[in-house]
This record gives sequence, C-alpha cells and structure tokens, in this order.
Amino acid sequence: MITDRYRKVYERGKPKHSPFDDFSIKHPAMDLSRRAKIFSPFDALKGFNEEIANTEQSFEANYSDLEHVPAEEYP
Repeated sequence: MITDRYRKVYERGKPKHSPFDDFSIKHPAMDLSRRAKIFSPFDALKGFNEEIANTEQSFEANYSDLEHVPAEEYP
C-alpha cells in the first residue's frame, strides 16, 4: 500500500543514467562480489551462533547415551 504522499516518487521508478554522465563517472557501479563482501560480516544477533553451538553440545552430552530406535515404516 503506497500512500498518496509517495505515489509520484514510486511511479517514477529507479533513475537511469547513461554510462558517461557525471553521476556514473563519480559513482561507478559496484560489482556483486564486492558488494557481498560489505554485508557478509554483519552479525545481527551477536553471540547467537555461539549459543546455538553450546545448546547443541549440551543436548548431545545429555542425550548421546540414549539408544537410537529407528522409526517404524508404514507399509
């Protein structure tokens, strides 16, 4: 749902630049591999991966001695 306030901006769409105008020369397009490197170290939930690893280790320690019983298959 777009409010009337921003409808004109939305309808204009993404600006298109020619490869040799002033904007494109000052701000060249970034290749996808370099762009991916910018966002790769982002960790939104600091410590989350370590907590998951600790939970997994404690679960394995508590339940590793249980006998594995395969589920019965239905014919």
